[in-house]
Amino acid sequence: MISISHRAAPLPPDERRAALIASTLSLVLAEGPDVSTRQIAQAAGVAEGTIFRVFTTKDELVDAAVASAFAPSPLLGELEAVDRTTPLDVRLVAAVEILQRRTARIFRLVDAIGLRAFEAGRNHQNLSEESALIRQALTDLIEPARERLRYEPREAARRLHLLTIACTHPRLVESDPVAASEIVSMLLDGVRLRPAAPEPLP
Repeated sequence: MISISHRAAPLPPDERRAALIASTLSLVLAEGPDVSTRQIAQAAGVAEGTIFRVFTTKDELVDAAVASAFAPSPLLGELEAVDRTTPLDVRLVAAVEILQRRTARIFRLVDAIGLRAFEAGRNHQNLSEESALIRQALTDLIEPARERLRYEPREAARRLHLLTIACTHPRLVESDPVAASEIVSMLLDGVRLRPAAPEPLP
């Protein structure tokens, strides 16, 4: 009896590109940038030749995978999805957990590709713009509690962002990052409105 293999229907171009990028990023995080196109193809579930119908070279694919780790859209989407009807501390814990996952991934990527390659691939202007977008998303989460804070929501958001990075950075915390709930507690114990502070601070 002749066995007939059934190949999966080909993905649309955008989905194929996204699958290659996602698979490459996972491999780079696990093994470094010297992964082979064969490994990438196997991880993505495509033929090796498919890679070169989407990307000119393997380096181009690796660069796209590294860049995807910094794309703000997925992060901003997660922050936007945080339930605004929950108490301030609950929604900020959810936001910090999202930021911690991103921070951990970024520093795993630095370890995988090396600091020099990381810096060469980063645009400092884009990094500044991404930070501004993240802080605006945090500001939006904090804004409904404005009347209970000593600081303006934008400043509270800036402090939360900085505190999260400091308490998650592997070079600072080693293998013991501060829990999201503790980060939020540290922030709110400092910014909740106090009787002696009649006006919010800038």
